Amino acid sequence: MRDSRESRLLLVLLVAISFALITVDIRGGEDSPVDGARQAAATVFGPIENGVANAVDPIGNAISAVRDSGSRHDRLATLEKENAELKAALGSDDRNRSRVKQLDKILKAAAGGQYGIKGAEVIGIGAAQGFSWTVTIDIGSNDGVERDMTVLNGDGLVGRVTTVGPDTATVLLANDPDFTVGTRMETTDELGFASGQGDRPLRVELLNGKAKVKKGDRLVTFGSQADRPFVPGVPVGVISRVDPSGGDLTRTVYVEPFAGLTKLDLVGVVVEAPRKDPRDTVLPPQPKATPTPTVTVTVTPSPGAPVDGQPQEQ
Repeated sequence: MRDSRESRLLLVLLVAISFALITVDIRGGEDSPVDGARQAAATVFGPIENGVANAVDPIGNAISAVRDSGSRHDRLATLEKENAELKAALGSDDRNRSRVKQLDKILKAAAGGQYGIKGAEVIGIGAAQGFSWTVTIDIGSNDGVERDMTVLNGDGLVGRVTTVGPDTATVLLANDPDFTVGTRMETTDELGFASGQGDRPLRVELLNGKAKVKKGDRLVTFGSQADRPFVPGVPVGVISRVDPSGGDLTRTVYVEPFAGLTKLDLVGVVVEAPRKDPRDTVLPPQPKATPTPTVTVTVTPSPGAPVDGQPQEQ
């Protein structure tokens, strides 16, 4: 083993030289005399450093991914929110288009019957535990609504106003068991009284027990004295079934209401009755019957088949 004293002296000398080079480099700045040596070292060891960096780069990428996961999650959440808002906007547009159609039909019905109406929105339904069919609308006495006014929509009769508050009102629907309205048959003018039956068709008792009626015939409101609670000419429904005539004083038929009483949205309250009975003018046009195609089959006799009982000559 070499003398340890000489080794220590060599180590001290190398350290002193290193400090001297560091000092010269710092003081020289960009014009440092060791700059060329440093560049040469970079040329030699640079590729090695890049190789090491590439080797550990996946780890660095993983760390960056973890660090950026929060911001990426935020961006994803933002995109999901924007997508949900877009879908909601599209749904809202569909609903608005539906409401425009409803309002247009109500206005056309009002124009056909010369009714003065106040538009309203259904904002509530009767208590589920109750036995009445009622809805709440968003207009009341402050809007000119009074008790026993007719309520309709673009399809036909909805009901009548029973209770009025300053800003809301309750409407008894036509299918309520306590609901009764005078009716008149289209064309024949046969009179009757329609009563609600809940989720079943309206029951109509015609005053003429021998009245000639059939499935598909239509009815409108007959009207009440002083137009309360019903104005005349509002479409009620179409006959879906006729009970056999048993010689009774009245005749029973069953009527599907024109208005969908379980899916109400916009309605109109008739605040001004027509000057004259509109008769059947508010009824929609009768649907045209689709002709049934007639199929004609022609049979061509085969060769040798008998004609008029006699075999054909070959």
